[in-house]
Amino acid sequence: MQEPWWKNAIGYQVYPRSFKDSNGDGIGDIKGIIEKLPYLKSLGIDFIWLNPIYKSPNVDNGYDISDYEGIQPEFGTMSDFDELLKQAHSNGIKIILDLVVNHTSDQHPWFIQSKKSKDNPYRDYYMWADATPDKMPNDWTSFSGNSTWTYDETTKQAFFHVFAPQQPDLNWRNPKMRKEIYKMIRWWLDLGIDGFRMDAISHIQKEPWDYDPKDDPWSAFMNVKGIDNYMSEMRDIFDQYNIMTVGEASGVTSKQAPDWTDPNKKGYVNMIFELEHNVRAGEPGKERIDVLGMKKVLSRWQKDQETSGWNALYFENHDNPRINTILGNETTKSATAIAMSYFFLKGTPFIYQGQELGMTNYPFTSIDQVDDDESKLRYNDLLKKGKDPIQVLNEITHWTRDHSRTPMQWTNDSKAGFTTGSPWMKVNPNTATINVAVEEDDKASVLNFYRRMIEFRKSELTFINGSYIPIFEDDKDVFAYIRKYGQKEFVIITNLSKNVRKMKLPDQLLDKNWNLKLSNNKISELKDELELAPFDGMVFEKE
Repeated sequence: MQEPWWKNAIGYQVYPRSFKDSNGDGIGDIKGIIEKLPYLKSLGIDFIWLNPIYKSPNVDNGYDISDYEGIQPEFGTMSDFDELLKQAHSNGIKIILDLVVNHTSDQHPWFIQSKKSKDNPYRDYYMWADATPDKMPNDWTSFSGNSTWTYDETTKQAFFHVFAPQQPDLNWRNPKMRKEIYKMIRWWLDLGIDGFRMDAISHIQKEPWDYDPKDDPWSAFMNVKGIDNYMSEMRDIFDQYNIMTVGEASGVTSKQAPDWTDPNKKGYVNMIFELEHNVRAGEPGKERIDVLGMKKVLSRWQKDQETSGWNALYFENHDNPRINTILGNETTKSATAIAMSYFFLKGTPFIYQGQELGMTNYPFTSIDQVDDDESKLRYNDLLKKGKDPIQVLNEITHWTRDHSRTPMQWTNDSKAGFTTGSPWMKVNPNTATINVAVEEDDKASVLNFYRRMIEFRKSELTFINGSYIPIFEDDKDVFAYIRKYGQKEFVIITNLSKNVRKMKLPDQLLDKNWNLKLSNNKISELKDELELAPFDGMVFEKE
């Protein structure tokens, strides 16, 4: 039986605002993406996941949608999107869109109508409950740390939201609302897109308002019983198209994941983004990814979906800092070792724009350089508590998601070849040395390493179908594992630290001959004793 196309595909996430500006207004756009399709094709990726391009007031960078079937004017027009779809497909690249259906913008026509009166036909498209300015329906806490309720003086009720008040949650118990959402989903699929990344999808079902979250403030809206009804309805639509679906599904455990992703269990989506492996260690302002914690989480997900279900593999996205800073040491070597460590696991690998260059965190020197509202709110809260401004700035900016949103670095000029105008966010000054143009010409660059790695991974069925056998499981620095399928066997060894490590190879590797397939160092053979320099990474194949 032929495997689904997405099992041997490599994904590339484009944050449109920061990818490429075609008209000089300082904001990336659809025509800019079209311009860079040859680059993406040369990288070897198979599909693009686009962050939201829909009409939006931009309270949450497009995740507050006011028109599901309209394009945000600063990104272009529907005609531009049609052209992107056409040209991407002609280049063998598929297009995946964000599907944001837990909530809308408060500027969406449905919510504008819903607010008008208790008997408005759209009232029940959202979740309203009796309240007073001093007493909300319950004391649940939103993801921002504030109440999940906002009072409306006109109708003397409050509406529910797990994110910002400008992002009211849809009422999925309402069949009319669901019918409208499903109609919209079909509209995009009939247009020819190739799938969806489903934003915050595990939150669409809520507990009754009298539920007590106890020690977990968000358990009232994380993978709540009854969600399977709605997910199954969407799956039945998806199954009518040859598409890929990936759910952002916080609250779904690795044990539960096969129920979501295995078609033999009537799973709802092809894969889910888990959020567990971003394990931090260190004091605020100096936090780093904890290698041991991270690899134990990744190993558990590999094992729990080894024979049932499928993984989405990623280190970077629009909500996380740059991995080459928070796990690596901002060098070519650490960028390539980190890439090898996750790229050969079971699942579909995702690359976030600029990750393939080794892009790093931005050196913030002022809160005025920060765009993220959540980061600015935390900054002001800490200042009010009397903390030192320099310490607070460092603490807030060290892990802000704005690091991933600085403009893509195409060239070495001050605007990174991103725009001819004034970029909406500051360009990282290291674009002088980290950029596409210079890395294209350097055989030893991160970019060219990614190209070789992508080509190699896609040539080997073992990385799709093979078993996963972790080695050095309790080591705090080294992430290593075996992938085995039939007579084929590969071992991946990466030192994800600045420490020199002397490793004694396990017995299962010693009685075989190994050929080096991919490496960022001078080690050419596997010996009984292996000395790994900082951020050494290599892949060997059994003879």
